[in-house]
This record gives sequence, C-alpha cells and structure tokens, in this order.
Amino acid sequence: MCTGDCAKCLGTTLIPLAVLCTLANILLFFPGGKVVENNQHITDEVWYFGGILGSGVSMIFPALVFLGLKNNDCCGCCGNESCGKRFAMFSSIIFAAVGVLGAGYSFALSAVALNRGPKCYTGTEWTYPFQDGNYLANHTLWNACLSPENIIPWNLTLFSLLLIMSGIQAVLCGIQVVNGLLGTICGDCKCCGCCG
Repeated sequence: MCTGDCAKCLGTTLIPLAVLCTLANILLFFPGGKVVENNQHITDEVWYFGGILGSGVSMIFPALVFLGLKNNDCCGCCGNESCGKRFAMFSSIIFAAVGVLGAGYSFALSAVALNRGPKCYTGTEWTYPFQDGNYLANHTLWNACLSPENIIPWNLTLFSLLLIMSGIQAVLCGIQVVNGLLGTICGDCKCCGCCG
C-alpha cells in the first residue's frame, strides 16, 4: 500500500471516531441520561471537553489532511512532481502530532475521570465519594451514590469508550507519523518499489 493510500485509510477511520467521541462527551452532560437541575452536579472532567476538543475537533484537521494526501502534490517543485508529494507527506507528520496530542488529552482526562469516579449526591451533599478507583472493583460502594440514578454505569461506559477511542486515535496518528516519514523519504512509494 502506498503512503498516500495508507493516509487516506487512516483519515477515513479517524472521522467516525471523532464523531463518536464528541457524542460521548455530549452524553456525559446528562448524568444517568437525565437533564440536571444544576450544572455544578456534572462531573468536573466533562467540562474539560476531552471528547469534544481533544478527540473531536482537534482530530478533524488531521483526518482531513490525511484524506487529501493521495491527490495532493502541492503543485510539484523545481520541475519535480514527487517533491510536492514529499512536502505534503512531511506536513502530515505535523498534523498527526496534533492528533496525538488531542487524543492524548482525551485519554488522560478519561483515565482521571474513571479513577476519580462520578460526582453524585450521597444523601448530604454533591461530592466525589470514591477515591483512587476503589469503586471499580467493589460494586457495593456504588450504593453511596443516591442520585442521579445509574450515574456510575453511565460514566463508566462513556468514559471507557472515550478512553478506548482516544487510544485508537493516538495509535492511528502515530502510524501516520511513521507513514509520513516514509512518504517524505520515498515520495509516494514509487522510488522504494513498494507499489505494484
């Protein structure tokens, strides 16, 4: 597979992942699937927009660049058409690095949110009743959260999805860094004999 085709494949995969991450983050604004009376009752990590900004918006730019690499020759340079493709592949490395940073931000935020647990009403106040992820292995602790209903499975599911999808995005952008490096050195595989 040529480097341009590989980049297009990566871009095609990143777009739906970015949309799903954005949707997961939006759903986290509705703890337990319900509208809250007070925005302060929403888990703090939701407000950092890891799925919307990190794995969503910041992933769209690399994905669009990757999708356009197959046909982008940057008009060639010095009478050499492949030179423009090499520059395009080099620029894709920068966008892939932006994608890795965005996905890393979302990944770290999701890991912190899973470890900390959701914000819920314990009968006396709205607080974080769990510490250091102790609720993940001990389901009897879930009784500490009285409201919103089903907040723990809701947060666990959505933050776990964000964690997994942002990890996949980081890996895909990392692959594009290597692919972009190969494309910069070899052009679009024609000089390396990688294409049939």
